[in-house]
Amino acid sequence: MSTNLMNQWESVIGLEIHAQLATASKIFSGASTAYGAEPNTQACAVDLGMPGVLPVLNREAVRMAIRFGVAIDAVIDHQSIFARKNYFYPDLPKGYQISQFEHPIVGKGHIGISPAEGEHREIGITRAHLEEDAGKSTHDQFPEQSGIDLNRAGTPLLEIVSEPDMRSAKEAVAYARKIHSLVRYLEICDGNMQEGSFRCDANVSIRRKDDDRLGTRAELKNINSFRFLERAINYEIERQIDLVEDGGTVVQETRLYDSERDETRSMRSKEEANDYRYFPDPDLLPVAISDEDIAQIRAALPELPEQKKQRYIDDLGLSDYNAEQLTANRDTAVYFEAAYAEGDSAAAAQLANWILGDLAGALNKAGLDIVDSPISSPMLVQLVARIADNTISGKIAKQVFDAMWQGEGGADEIIETRGLRQITDSGAIETLIDEVIAANPDQVEQFRAGKEKVLGFFVGQVMNQSRGKANPGQVNTILRDKLK
Repeated sequence: MSTNLMNQWESVIGLEIHAQLATASKIFSGASTAYGAEPNTQACAVDLGMPGVLPVLNREAVRMAIRFGVAIDAVIDHQSIFARKNYFYPDLPKGYQISQFEHPIVGKGHIGISPAEGEHREIGITRAHLEEDAGKSTHDQFPEQSGIDLNRAGTPLLEIVSEPDMRSAKEAVAYARKIHSLVRYLEICDGNMQEGSFRCDANVSIRRKDDDRLGTRAELKNINSFRFLERAINYEIERQIDLVEDGGTVVQETRLYDSERDETRSMRSKEEANDYRYFPDPDLLPVAISDEDIAQIRAALPELPEQKKQRYIDDLGLSDYNAEQLTANRDTAVYFEAAYAEGDSAAAAQLANWILGDLAGALNKAGLDIVDSPISSPMLVQLVARIADNTISGKIAKQVFDAMWQGEGGADEIIETRGLRQITDSGAIETLIDEVIAANPDQVEQFRAGKEKVLGFFVGQVMNQSRGKANPGQVNTILRDKLK
């Protein structure tokens, strides 16, 4: 699709995120929420919808929802009501899902995102409501039959619904990552997308750049990674533009994203609220939330990503970009703070650069999370300290880092074992420089004739002679004096 054609259209995107709350038991029963059990071993009579059973609300799920609402500066409804959302599907044994409709526990709020360095946007959050999860249908275990696993039925979810404030797949991913980071900081969700603890649906529509009206939206489901979220939205935007430009009409529907084919496919027509015939659940009383409850939860909030980011900028002198990257992932922030606690405050910027650069690259290549890093935070502190005290140069530090990654020990041990200590003796460096100057008279004349770039040649020769051990700063200073 041509850039000119794309520029005539604007995409409008809203996300619905389902965060599985980190409670030990389900939202309306005492059954376990632990992941990985044998099918149908963690579904009790309440989850199975057996006659005569009654749901009992999990207090901790309510507290976690309020915790999220307070963190996004949202309205907390003092009286929240559960409703029955009626639909029929094999993995929904009751024939309805207990959710919230007119009176969600969390009302309007907002959250800031940074899609790119230097950019900032506020994204509105319409609501966040509690509901129970359905079971899971499997289609690959029995020939010509489907299996139903109800272990997940009744697991507490917080559905977080955004305003249609995003205008690109990049912004949608930034928003999803920010919510993912926040729920992990709050310790209300483990954020594991592979296990289904954090799931995302995208509502995508298009409109002409000069049109304020919202277009007909399609809902994209089955998205289980941030990379796939971006690809699915971009594909859907192009599909809708092509469709309309060819004289067609976008229909409101639910579409499945196929990551192998990188395409979306129609699943079913999109339901409206009246299709579900919502009505208050007669088995559950309204949830009363007092100002005291909210104040108590607010007082117990941890330092949130935005607060932590600002502290890194104000107290440690980190750049806005590095502070944003360090705080985007809770585990990365924990690693950095452990390293910073071990080291000198002046080394904070250098520690940040190593964590976000070489360490992040090595972890990504190995497919590891930072909590599984072979290089612990004290080990990285030691490496940075050896650069700071001129024991090794930045270039040699790369070799030491690689050896640490391979399990050869700490920085000090590797430096001594491999003989990597930097040459800082001025006399020894002068001797090397004299030899290089004597061997290259033509380049000496070129430098003295005004060709400054030749200095790089001499520096390279001296560093080769010293096998990279000469202090680069001293080499540059002494070389200039000698050549002049």
